[in-house]
Amino acid sequence: MSEAITRIVVVGGGSAGWLTAAVLAAEHGATGAVAITVIESPDVPTVGVGEGTWPTMRDTLRRIGVTETDFIRACDATFKQGSRFIGWVDGGDDDAYLHPFVLPQGFLDANLVAGWLQSDAPYADLVSFQPHLCAAGKAPKQFATPEYAAVANYAYHLDAGKFGIFLRTHCTERLGVRHLADHVLAVNAADNGDIASLQTRDHGALEGDLFIDCSGGRALLLGQHYGIESIGVRDVLFNDRAIAVQVPYASADAPIACQTISTAQRHGWTWDIGLSARRGVGLVYASEHSDDDAAEAALFDYIEASGGPSAAQLPTPARIAFAPGYRRVSWHRNCVAVGMAAGFVEPLEASSLALVELAATALADQLPATRADMDLIARRFNDAFAYRWQRVIDFLKLHYALSQRDDSDYWRRHRNDDTLPDSLRDLLQLWRTQPPSRHDLVRVEEVFPSASYHYILYGMGFRPQLRAGRASDHVRRAATHFREAADLARRMLPALPTHRELIDHVHAHGLPKI
Repeated sequence: MSEAITRIVVVGGGSAGWLTAAVLAAEHGATGAVAITVIESPDVPTVGVGEGTWPTMRDTLRRIGVTETDFIRACDATFKQGSRFIGWVDGGDDDAYLHPFVLPQGFLDANLVAGWLQSDAPYADLVSFQPHLCAAGKAPKQFATPEYAAVANYAYHLDAGKFGIFLRTHCTERLGVRHLADHVLAVNAADNGDIASLQTRDHGALEGDLFIDCSGGRALLLGQHYGIESIGVRDVLFNDRAIAVQVPYASADAPIACQTISTAQRHGWTWDIGLSARRGVGLVYASEHSDDDAAEAALFDYIEASGGPSAAQLPTPARIAFAPGYRRVSWHRNCVAVGMAAGFVEPLEASSLALVELAATALADQLPATRADMDLIARRFNDAFAYRWQRVIDFLKLHYALSQRDDSDYWRRHRNDDTLPDSLRDLLQLWRTQPPSRHDLVRVEEVFPSASYHYILYGMGFRPQLRAGRASDHVRRAATHFREAADLARRMLPALPTHRELIDHVHAHGLPKI
């Protein structure tokens, strides 16, 4: 079993398949030593709903060699500076906080939480300039800021369908990836239990050394062929349905939100994402607590209340059912699942594309040279992603577990101790007397860093009783950093264009190259 790994077959396109192919091709395809084929069935539409990313996407796009200008123009992309949560704490009139992408000012220098506890200001507003940019509708960079560079850390909102097409074009025209529009009829096994080839409808047997399953929730290879079961998490995260619709702006110069807007509803929450030409709005909910008709009515009520058109003026919403969970292992023999084939819990905090990026990067950086190396690398890959799935579940559950909403069994049940993962219960016990730190999140590439836990914990009203007498609890030093954050906000606000102005500028003139 020392055969060289020279043929990679990706099953399924969409964002997951084409992004994985692009990262692999950018790293290994230039010399022709590794051939990459994406087989994409013309009979199976992609889901195409997820429209939020993390700041890591900037490095990923740069790595695969696309320009930021081309990406923004082709994918109706806009800049995302974080997530705004409305109504998650108690549903009151002033219930809102931001999870920004900028680290708190002085985060590694002082215990900011000790200083914040002596203030009446919202945590994020006190420790970071970015909430003030978002509140004013400001962009995270200036017209003259080069591609992928930032004044304020940012990610993107994008049209997922257009993103898949953009990546496919880049892969086939620039990175040498072969594209087959064909349907997989069967999986042909080798004598040793590996996948030898895929039997296709129009191209016969498609052989490969490594097969990457990006076939979505069907998990054609890992799930259906190998029978790798999913670990369900519906007892922790209850949502299993989503309904989504594209909403036009009232005018061509309407403001574009600088952040994902997540608004708590009676039996779930709505997302509201501003793209350059439209909004993407959807409702995530639990079928155990709400029927589809009630969910649709809640979605249309939100759209109209937020300045959008009435239900009669909107297209029929897309309906998506999912079973929240993840595969017991993502890599089995010579098959790796990426994207929804590996798992999906829910779209809160845009973790799905971030996990695709992490998987694609891990594959590119650790691609086994031979079959003999594959099992060792697979064990390490599976260990890393079992950890990451648990961290994602903990982080998402944190949003619900701290809520004090009392308007439905949906929210009350989320607070029940028996719905908390043991790992999150342990962390919450620690965080009653000390802030989240690098000691709690020990991997080099965490999906969510400790600063993100700070923003959610303290945005949701969690007030710890810190251990007294710690030298690092230097309130004066923290106050200095709070003044620095406020001063940065004062200087940036007049210097930055609005989000709409920057997006219009990119479409008209582009961004400077680095």
